[in-house]
Amino acid sequence: MSNIKFLLGQRIRELRRSKGLTQEKLAELVGIGTANISYIETGKFAPSIENFEKIANALGVQPVELYMFEPLKSPNELKAELFEAIENNEKLLRLVYKFYLSVK
Repeated sequence: MSNIKFLLGQRIRELRRSKGLTQEKLAELVGIGTANISYIETGKFAPSIENFEKIANALGVQPVELYMFEPLKSPNELKAELFEAIENNEKLLRLVYKFYLSVK
C-alpha cells in the first residue's frame, strides 16, 4: 500500500470526523458507495480526480488541504503550543500581539 494513499485516507477520515460526518453521509455527498469511502480512508484505494474534488467540496476544504497530513490539533493543544513558543520568543510575542490588534 502506498504511504501517500494511507496518509490521504487518514486525512480524509480526520476531516470527515471533525465535520461530524459519517462515512455514509460523506459517500452520499460525493455520490459513491460507503464501501468506497472506507477503502479510501484505509488507503486501499485512491480517489479519482473527480471524486477527490467532490470529497474536498463535501468536507468544505480546498483540495490541497487534503494533502496537509499533519494532524489537526485541539484548541487546548494549539494554545499550549502557542503559549510555549511565545514564552520563549519575545519577537514572536510582539508579532502575535500586533496580529491580535489587527483582528480584534
